[in-house]
Amino acid sequence: MYPVETCCLCTVGQVVHTLPEGEQVCGVTSLAGEVYVLRGKECDQVEVFDVINYRLQRLLTVPNSRGFTDMTSCEHYRCVYIADHGVECIHRLHVQGAVTRWAVHDKPRGLSVNAAHNVLVTYPDVRTIREFSSHGDLLRELTLAEDIINPWHAIQTRNGEFIVCHGYFGDAVRRVCKISADGRHIVQSHGGQRGSDIGQYDVPCHLAVDNNEFVFLTDLVNRRVSLLSPTIDFVREVVSHDELKRYPWRLHLDFQRRRLYVAYLTGSAVVFSV
Repeated sequence: MYPVETCCLCTVGQVVHTLPEGEQVCGVTSLAGEVYVLRGKECDQVEVFDVINYRLQRLLTVPNSRGFTDMTSCEHYRCVYIADHGVECIHRLHVQGAVTRWAVHDKPRGLSVNAAHNVLVTYPDVRTIREFSSHGDLLRELTLAEDIINPWHAIQTRNGEFIVCHGYFGDAVRRVCKISADGRHIVQSHGGQRGSDIGQYDVPCHLAVDNNEFVFLTDLVNRRVSLLSPTIDFVREVVSHDELKRYPWRLHLDFQRRRLYVAYLTGSAVVFSV
């Protein structure tokens, strides 16, 4: 197990800010000095705040959308990606305002961007991870092991392996796994049978990874955020059930500014110092 000292984000401090109440929060990310909050509504779905004072800067509408599941961003291409399971596509919003999209032909759930600046899309129904270029070219598809049921979110590490959280209501196994670069083998895992004790999860649904590859993991039903080592060992609970009064749904880690964004399934998102 990696020593805890190698993680500079091993504790979470005070609540810095609580973003305004509103419609369901489907995702949160930051880009170019601004915070993007994705809401489940018909127009003005993306609220953009400044990253210092969290003042609302503008509202963006994603045209022809039907049902959002996640959002992530890419500093290299200066754009935000939004997963839409209703029309089975990924929307691409550039910071200068251009909005495009590409079809993905299955219902996407989780999004992340890897070291090559490509988009990783997780599909629970078909148990796959697909890698796309920034403009939607399919680069490869990985079929996950048979016991990875209902994958929510995947992040690729620097050595090419994947960290995947999986398990939903009714599933016997709910955990987070490190998976080989070809997607076929589980290298390490944490969790298993549903529960609320240390080492157990109940709908682990979203991930964030710091520069040392320590893993932040939301546990939706247990209402907490856990920290795992790069070898997927439990380190500590960083945001407890008592601190989260609602169900944590999505995560975003702004490593440079030392901020952890925890989006609730309903209403808002909370910013923690780290």
